Amino acid sequence: MDIGMLRGKTICFAGSGGLDSMTIVSWLREHDVNVECVTADFGQPDEVSLDAVRERMLAAGARNVHIVDLKKSLANAGAEVIKSRAFHTGRYWNTTGVARHVLLKGMLETMSSLGVTIVSHGCTGRGNDQIRFQHITNLLQPEFDVYAPWRDTQFLAQFGGRKQMIEYCTAKKLPLKASADVIYSTDANLLGLTHEAGVLESLSTPASAVRPTMGVPVEEAPNTAETVTLRFEKGYVVAINGEAGDHLAIMLRANDIAGRHGVGLNVHLVEDRVIGIKSRGVYEAPGMELLGTAHEFMTQITLDERSQRLFTHLSHLLADHIYRGIWFDKTSSAAMAAIDDLSDGVTGEVTVKLYKGHVAFEGARDIPASLYNSDNASMEAIGTFSHADSEGYVRATGQSIKMAGVAGSKNNALLGRL
Repeated sequence: MDIGMLRGKTICFAGSGGLDSMTIVSWLREHDVNVECVTADFGQPDEVSLDAVRERMLAAGARNVHIVDLKKSLANAGAEVIKSRAFHTGRYWNTTGVARHVLLKGMLETMSSLGVTIVSHGCTGRGNDQIRFQHITNLLQPEFDVYAPWRDTQFLAQFGGRKQMIEYCTAKKLPLKASADVIYSTDANLLGLTHEAGVLESLSTPASAVRPTMGVPVEEAPNTAETVTLRFEKGYVVAINGEAGDHLAIMLRANDIAGRHGVGLNVHLVEDRVIGIKSRGVYEAPGMELLGTAHEFMTQITLDERSQRLFTHLSHLLADHIYRGIWFDKTSSAAMAAIDDLSDGVTGEVTVKLYKGHVAFEGARDIPASLYNSDNASMEAIGTFSHADSEGYVRATGQSIKMAGVAGSKNNALLGRL
């Protein structure tokens, strides 16, 4: 779809009030396109006022700006990510990918109420978000069209990058939030922030070049550790230090506690985008890292080896689906149903200690489905399991290994290197 097909039509644009959004909306209006703008209230820690976003989008030419409160939905989605530990390669908690699913669900519902059937966004043709917008829309509203200006040759001919966009907005006297001296790009929501582009595209730029928004750098974290107790019910965190709350309250509190200790901040990752391009990002998600690490301590206690293998497989699958924008599909539904089943016993309390960016295990209690038996695991002469009971098992499992030795089937290459 190109701009020539949109003249005189009304589209719904996902606008954040940034440079790209303002440029695109103004450019669309120049080409006789009516723009209804949808802005998500994700509790963005880097946005002081969404009313200011509304003003910028209206100044750019949007006919209306619909601010949709999606904070609870996003926190609920974050809780599902923690429950399945669906982090992407390199401990990135998929905060942007998750938010795109929540945004599109809310945006498509708003569009249906407005009678608008063309989705538009400011995602570049080199990134993952364009694919998420396309996949989620295609799945939830297959009859809707998607228009991506960054894939329109007419738009690309006029705007090669940020420089041209700033010049364009300046000439039109649009109230820019951004300026030419912004050194990297940020996408923010209450689950976490992703930083990329600009100086971060150089691998000689350290992750510390990013000043965290959701906490403090490790070197500025307190010199005294803090102990935190998290209560789990079937895989969900339901209370922190005895204070219960819904998913939103839990996430906000976890962000505050973990952020002040530098947990989950300045996470460097060179990743493989869906389209095949490697990109570099710096991530922060303090609350997700705290809750996710505590969840891992819980499953170590409650899942056996076979369940752990299945859980890990499902985690990777769901992380990939979130990353690719297909979290709402039937395969994800089946995987989440299995996670729900495995999570039946993930109930109890785990206590961790936060210090200088680290989350360390302190203790666990009140776990009815615990598979850990300190007596049987002990090296002392206690418990019901006798050391001698292992004799038959070791002999049986060693038979095939012994035959391999007789046949000379060994890792000779490794033996030669040692």
